[in-house]
Amino acid sequence: MPIIVNLDVMMAKRKMSLNELSEKVDLTLSNLSILKTGKAKAVRFSTLEAICKVLDCQPGDILEFRDE
Repeated sequence: MPIIVNLDVMMAKRKMSLNELSEKVDLTLSNLSILKTGKAKAVRFSTLEAICKVLDCQPGDILEFRDE
């Protein structure tokens, strides 16, 4: 898939665990894990906004397009 999810990179830069992010974003651990591993088929803008607020980043820091 040409869309790469760099959520794990941003979490590492902010020294934040998946559990901590899950609590702050109010998203289940399993749904956040699916997004983190790149297995998600879609992401809501409200979810992306909440993640960006908590991680203090831009959507482009989390999502990347790579033409295969």
